[in-house]
Amino acid sequence: MTREELISVLEDSSPENAAALYAKAYEVKKKTVGESVYLRGLVEISNICRKNCLYCGIRRDNREAGRYELTDKEVLDAAEFAFKEGYGSLVIQGGERTDRMFIDRITAMLVEIKRRWPLGITLSLGEQSMDVYQEWFEAGAHRYLLRIESSTKELYEKIHPADAVHSYETRVEALVSLRRCGYQVGTGVMIGLPFQTAAHLADDLLFFKRLDIDMCGMGPYLEHSQTPLYEYRGLIPDKMSRLELSLKMVALLRLLMPDINIAATTAMQAIVQDGRERAIMAGANVLMPNLTSADVREEYQIYQNKPGVGEDAAISSSRTEQRLKDMKIPIGYGRWGDSQHFGKR
Repeated sequence: MTREELISVLEDSSPENAAALYAKAYEVKKKTVGESVYLRGLVEISNICRKNCLYCGIRRDNREAGRYELTDKEVLDAAEFAFKEGYGSLVIQGGERTDRMFIDRITAMLVEIKRRWPLGITLSLGEQSMDVYQEWFEAGAHRYLLRIESSTKELYEKIHPADAVHSYETRVEALVSLRRCGYQVGTGVMIGLPFQTAAHLADDLLFFKRLDIDMCGMGPYLEHSQTPLYEYRGLIPDKMSRLELSLKMVALLRLLMPDINIAATTAMQAIVQDGRERAIMAGANVLMPNLTSADVREEYQIYQNKPGVGEDAAISSSRTEQRLKDMKIPIGYGRWGDSQHFGKR
């Protein structure tokens, strides 16, 4: 599809056309990566962050956020739970830190997890040097998610502070470094941002294809009242419009890059209870049940009104799995579910 065709689809308000798009994307998914959904147990290791992104509730300067860091035991307990539940993979996500103590801790944790369980491991820990990425890869991580949030430099700079720590060029270079290290590389964007147009979103899709990504996690922008971007909440579409736009992005990406992994993100569930299931029916094939300890989960809120903050891992997981079973969607238990796109490359 051309840029103009992508813009046209994104701007089309016809429910019938949207339904046809989702159905087409689902058929393409079945033919390329199969019907199974892969589960990644999500562990939000810490909400301590050196970055000050204007949209994020755990930004460095948010003094209202209660900061926490999981213990090694809590992370290992989550990994054991994921393995016993047959997830196949674990995602370790957290605020961005580049101090040596944190880097060494992640390295040691990766080695210990791989020693105990044959889990696939995805990291989402922000921008690091190529040496750190290589260290973590050699310790056992093999997938890395680093969202670009917007591939348009001008829009990127509207949602990040104008300082040396928040550089569009550094973000793109980090994605290139991850590929060089051997990772399956994932990125993604927020959909429905202030100042964002359908043309921006079309360019995001073409950026994913040009970068030749292996996996993608994207979803609706959800505002947080303790962030500078909240001031512009009057410029964003209503929540249902943001959800529908997100589903279109999932479907279009499935058509553009049929064999990559696409996540159904929690932000979709924050708008409607079955938001992630709708994404699966629009072409997504990865779900990430939250395994973070319930007593700190509410502190990891990039956006407000995050679903499931009071649930423990067993409850979150069982509800996720039951909804998939009700839909007769097979779950890829015990499998890493690696990107077929990466395998072919």
